[in-house]
Amino acid sequence: MDVLDAEFIAGATALGQLPAPTFAEVAFAGRSNVGKSSLINDLVRRKRLVRTSSAPGCTRAINIFRVRVRTDAGEAHLDLVDLPGYGYAQRSKAERKSWGPLIEGFLRERPGLRGTVVIIDIRRGLQDDDAQLLEFLDSIGVTPILVATKIDKLPPSKRKPAMAKLRKQVGRSVTPYSAVTGYGREALWSRLLEASSIERANDSPEP
Repeated sequence: MDVLDAEFIAGATALGQLPAPTFAEVAFAGRSNVGKSSLINDLVRRKRLVRTSSAPGCTRAINIFRVRVRTDAGEAHLDLVDLPGYGYAQRSKAERKSWGPLIEGFLRERPGLRGTVVIIDIRRGLQDDDAQLLEFLDSIGVTPILVATKIDKLPPSKRKPAMAKLRKQVGRSVTPYSAVTGYGREALWSRLLEASSIERANDSPEP
């Protein structure tokens, strides 16, 4: 994927603070510390577009990033939406309760939303919060795009069995991804562009 530009557009802690959608949007959701920020940075080939932290729970707002890509038809724009991480026990109860409605409200009400990337740490597997999010997305008719991150953290001999187990648990396609090596980047881009009705320029092999 030829990413021409990527920039921060807006951040908000309430839905009413967000600008109206201009282009197709794809949200990114996952439990805290699943590597969501690292995945987005690797996806757009920028090291510091999205803030990363070793401490889970860093993202406390909805952040929108606009990406310009090259396609067969010329150029296209797509907005990537970084949602607050969920399931981090050390947050206060008040924070956890407030972020639940924020995430759900965006997913339910945002008119520009075309799909939601649900990120799962392959080493942890499907958690209750992840399963609940998938059920919620199905109930509101939002396309889930499952990604298993940190595939490089597993020994090569354990990767296929772990992916097979996860796919059996969720009963749908899952894209393995490594933000360290870039493995899975092209496959995920294909799914994002398909969900956004954007035709990509060409197919590139995995790194």
